[in-house]
Amino acid sequence: MRRRAELVLRFTRAERWVHRTTATLMMICLATAACLYLAPLAELVGRRRLVVTVHVWCGLALPVPLLLGLTSRALRTDASRLSRFTPADRAWLRAVSRRLPLRPAGKFNAGQKLYAQWTLGSMLVVLGTGLLMWLTHLAPPAWRTGATFVHDWFALAIATVLAGHIRMAIGDRESRLGMRTGLVDRRWAEREHPHWQTAAAPEPP
Repeated sequence: MRRRAELVLRFTRAERWVHRTTATLMMICLATAACLYLAPLAELVGRRRLVVTVHVWCGLALPVPLLLGLTSRALRTDASRLSRFTPADRAWLRAVSRRLPLRPAGKFNAGQKLYAQWTLGSMLVVLGTGLLMWLTHLAPPAWRTGATFVHDWFALAIATVLAGHIRMAIGDRESRLGMRTGLVDRRWAEREHPHWQTAAAPEPP
């Protein structure tokens, strides 16, 4: 058991709630999409109308956790961090491309920032294209055909990137602990995120 003096707060309860809820909705969307597009799964699950309904409503709900979470100052601060690239982020990307061991990073490294920006952008794309597919009176048939094409390919890209994200998380126990409890080991934070100010005493998760 680690002492609290050895821990630092990485994510508040609100931030963890947003992450878990968004991840759950995203996984349900991908699972239901697979049941709609893959014939073996469609035959196994059946009840296509119910699957479509779950898929649509979970898709519409995707931005809700983030919008609610923005009432949290900590989440707004982290969202600001994730939206800005700094010289340290460019140095981190160069270090990764050259496989150098020293990779400067603040609370979030450049890879995490790119993933967060990709997730938000792709979420907006699938939501917009999904609305065009669902509300057929919003656009002519040619637009709906294009929306279906974009929606399907973005869904495949999201599934691929998400698989990589999960793989990275599986290999980093401390990151998983931070998302589960809110607290991480101070030595890990200083090693992996040396530009992150971790001097503040940890708060209750």
